[in-house]
Amino acid sequence: MDVAITLVDINPKMVKAWQETFEENPEVTIIQGSMLAQNVSAWVTPTNSKASMDGGLDGVIKKHLGESIEGRVQKEIARLFGGVLPVGHSTCVPTGRPAPAYLISTPTMHASSEDISDSLNVALACAAALQAVTMQNSREPGSIRSVALPGLGASTGKVPPEICADLMWTAYNLFRENVFSDFATMRSALEEQLGELGPAPTKAAKQGTKKTAAPKPPPAPKKDEDFSDF
Repeated sequence: MDVAITLVDINPKMVKAWQETFEENPEVTIIQGSMLAQNVSAWVTPTNSKASMDGGLDGVIKKHLGESIEGRVQKEIARLFGGVLPVGHSTCVPTGRPAPAYLISTPTMHASSEDISDSLNVALACAAALQAVTMQNSREPGSIRSVALPGLGASTGKVPPEICADLMWTAYNLFRENVFSDFATMRSALEEQLGELGPAPTKAAKQGTKKTAAPKPPPAPKKDEDFSDF
């Protein structure tokens, strides 16, 4: 994937986990700070399946870009997915700004405030976001040259930073030497790495762990930790 990747989060625990997990990937930039400060082609935001941008990073981005961005994302979800964006899929919409030119919305959960710590949704959501980048660049070559991603599911979703980092690395590694035509093909390749990812979407869309081929299963989440990222 010929796109510059930035991982950014305000939570120092998330940043430390990324630094350890991506230590052999100096091409990935890791920053403790705000998504709003990232001058890249696209921002990735974790959302729910209806893209209700009412909290977390979604809410911060809506306030920054304006309320119309929520309607734009929801209109795209209605056009492509019938109004419900499944986990493992994502949308990429123009913002009308030079930076970021695009907002990529990728659901980590179905409804708001779900605990996804016992799932592999982080890997699915991260891979879906990178697939959206690939598909946008296929439609308009070079339109996304850089993308910033937060710690997906590490706040509202209650996924411990170490597990989040491992699952995001697995998704990132999948795209280092592979190009997928659609979300279904991407999901199949990810399942070869991680095993069963949960129920696949019943309705087809119109668009169709660390450093090993088969990552080890993540340890049991520490549910009593306090996370303060987006």
